[in-house]
Amino acid sequence: MITSVSVLDVHQRPLRNLRLSVTDRCNLRCQYCMPEADYLWLPREDILQFEEVDRLVDQFLALGVDKVRLTGGEPLLRRDLPALVERLSAKAAIRDLAMTTNAVLLAQAAGDLKAAGLHRLSISLDTLQRDRFVKLARFDELPRVLAGIDAAADVFPGFKIDSVMIRGVNDDELIPLMEFARARGAEIRFIEYMDVGGATTWSGDQVVSRREMLDTLAAHYGPIAPLHEDSSAPADRFRLPDNTVFGIIASTTAPFCASCDRSRLTADGVWYLCLYAARGVDLRGPLRGGATDEALRDLITSVWHARTDRGAEARLGLRGRSPLIPVNTLRRDPHLEMHTRGG
Repeated sequence: MITSVSVLDVHQRPLRNLRLSVTDRCNLRCQYCMPEADYLWLPREDILQFEEVDRLVDQFLALGVDKVRLTGGEPLLRRDLPALVERLSAKAAIRDLAMTTNAVLLAQAAGDLKAAGLHRLSISLDTLQRDRFVKLARFDELPRVLAGIDAAADVFPGFKIDSVMIRGVNDDELIPLMEFARARGAEIRFIEYMDVGGATTWSGDQVVSRREMLDTLAAHYGPIAPLHEDSSAPADRFRLPDNTVFGIIASTTAPFCASCDRSRLTADGVWYLCLYAARGVDLRGPLRGGATDEALRDLITSVWHARTDRGAEARLGLRGRSPLIPVNTLRRDPHLEMHTRGG
């Protein structure tokens, strides 16, 4: 039985939410995440085994984490993923066990994930147009994505759909995506285009702001009411006149750094305290080097206590804002990529 303590950073933000990448590989190449032709993958021998993931997660749970989200890359590319879900779902301290997927492989996996104990599911979907999907993701996989979404609707009612909105690319699909999600009992979250990791083609004029999204939706549906919630979740939630609820993640124009309680563990055990962080903390080395559970917890605690990261706010204040990391730098260090550290 894990006895949890609360660990606070410099800004009194708790360690509560762990995003756990299980692979850096992906079966799509979305232009806002992986726009380049070639990528350097993490060495297979460095990837954490499930037993190692299990042990590290226990240390985070002992320090206050109660939300765990499986990410990638594309997590369904990890062999035997339901076995890891089963391990994690057995931990009473995990109040919320979720996964983010692109749904390409979900139709075959949804039932097994539910049976293994996964609580919630988020699915990335940026367009309903097949030709546009191919242009955005460089693979003709929309039919399989839609089949995965239909499978999710059957076993994960109330699942979420995440849509990155990019001006001139898919910003004309706000209404169609809303209607698509509503018809399947899903809650959609529109996401501002962020200048992180592999977003090497990002530019500020491509960002569709929360204000613009709300204006477009209100012009179509009528008055939109904000939901006032006490939550550290990244999405601000709203209600349409017919009571449909949706969210907007305005992490580019209105960052939520002040309440951010999330950190990220890569598939090879590097721990990042901020999506914008240039460096992480190696936990695989101590883990494989014989560190005790107490030593691992002490390391995690000391790092979180010193955390000052407010990366999105720092970016917001920049003049002439450009992509966060140059392509040549990304090619030298795969840990800087979004598909490595998880979105």
